[in-house]
Amino acid sequence: MKYQEVKNFINGEFSPCTNKRIDVDSPLTGEIISTVPLSTYSDVDKAVIAAKNAFPAWSGMTSKMRSQILYTYRQIVEQNVESLAAIIHEENGKTMDEAIAEVRKSIELTEFACSVPQIATGEVLEVSVGVECRSEFAPLGVVASINPFNFPHMVPHWTVPNAIALGNCIVMKPSELTPVTAMKMAEMLKQAGLPDGVFNIVNGAKEVVEAFCDHPDIKAVSFVGSTPVAQIVYRRATSNLKRCLALGGAKNHLIVLPDANLELSASDIAASMCGSAGQRCMAASVMIAVGNVNPIIDRLCLEASKFIPGVKMPPIISRQSRENLIKYINDAELKGAKLLVDGRKFGADDTADPNGYYLGPTIIDWRETDAKMPESEVFGPVFEIISAKSVEEALSIQHESPFGNAASAFTQNGAIAKMVAQNASAGMIGINIGVPVPREPFSFGGWNASKFGAGDITGRSSLGFWSQLKKVTSKWAKQEITDWMS
Repeated sequence: MKYQEVKNFINGEFSPCTNKRIDVDSPLTGEIISTVPLSTYSDVDKAVIAAKNAFPAWSGMTSKMRSQILYTYRQIVEQNVESLAAIIHEENGKTMDEAIAEVRKSIELTEFACSVPQIATGEVLEVSVGVECRSEFAPLGVVASINPFNFPHMVPHWTVPNAIALGNCIVMKPSELTPVTAMKMAEMLKQAGLPDGVFNIVNGAKEVVEAFCDHPDIKAVSFVGSTPVAQIVYRRATSNLKRCLALGGAKNHLIVLPDANLELSASDIAASMCGSAGQRCMAASVMIAVGNVNPIIDRLCLEASKFIPGVKMPPIISRQSRENLIKYINDAELKGAKLLVDGRKFGADDTADPNGYYLGPTIIDWRETDAKMPESEVFGPVFEIISAKSVEEALSIQHESPFGNAASAFTQNGAIAKMVAQNASAGMIGINIGVPVPREPFSFGGWNASKFGAGDITGRSSLGFWSQLKKVTSKWAKQEITDWMS
């Protein structure tokens, strides 16, 4: 194996785990690169005990002291961008450029957490003569974070830096498909001086997720993954009276008009549908063509074809996921949809290992069939085209989608762009942008079946999820001048 076996990280140490282990294979080649344990409730309990013991001292530090440790961590990550990217490339399949960009985003997220002393300051006000009220952000205690395979470094940085900057101690579960990156994260946090027990990793699958939801000492749970699992996690965690923020899947709609800039639109949509092999919840999924946009579609097909698997586009995460995508494409073809670009047929070259889980860009045109495009999420480099007679009809179609992560308008008409921005049922809107991900301090989060719970998972909006407000009202001496509140 290329990497040592994955271990849990509890109380500042990598802990041997005697439970059953499963293989971690690289989607680049299909080769086994490590193994990961399937931990149990007892393993979670050990991590929670360590976190609970570390909490008094960690929460007792000033926020500035905590942020200094995070700033040191940020510097360590900055010094190791390429080595971290190499691991992401190996276990997730991302191209090196994509992996480097992911680590760079993790650095940006950590920088935001370093600013917590400046933005989570609370308030103070003399509310009456001699009476002062103040509020402050207080940590919750032990919290948990459940993460997906598609961004094994960035998504943990949506939660971990902010949660610990606010004084919490955290137990994290990486995806069992991509657990190696998380081990490096643990090493670097320890190197930065993070006290033992503040950050813990418990590897595994369903049993670990259920333990996070059930453990009485875990106060809040975050989840990022598919919508069906997000719903299960949200219901189970909240039924145990925990806070929960569960982010699910998406099928993002792009409303494209004939006046859209041909070159900009085609290249941006192609990058959105093909980046990370389409395995991201913000990927372009569906074009709603309003009027004749065939020149843009033709150019899009040309641009998408440039994303050659093994050269510019990474593989699918697993053999099973690839088979599911091929089945979706086959079914669409059987229903009469036209394949403008067929990703099942691509010329493998020296850089695309025949044993890897590759699939080329695929563009499915539903416009000339009576069959309806499925509403289900397609987590891969598959882009679908439907049509509408007007922007109003396009918005109506977008509203029918159960999801609500992102929606975009491609047009040069400012009034139409504003109309889409104001009326689309999605939490993140793009104007001539295929991946409208907000940058810090703006927060990330969708609507509808793309998110369960209040608030967002990053930016200023996340601070309320990882903390609780403490309000203090004080009066020290009898005042000569009083009012009804004194």
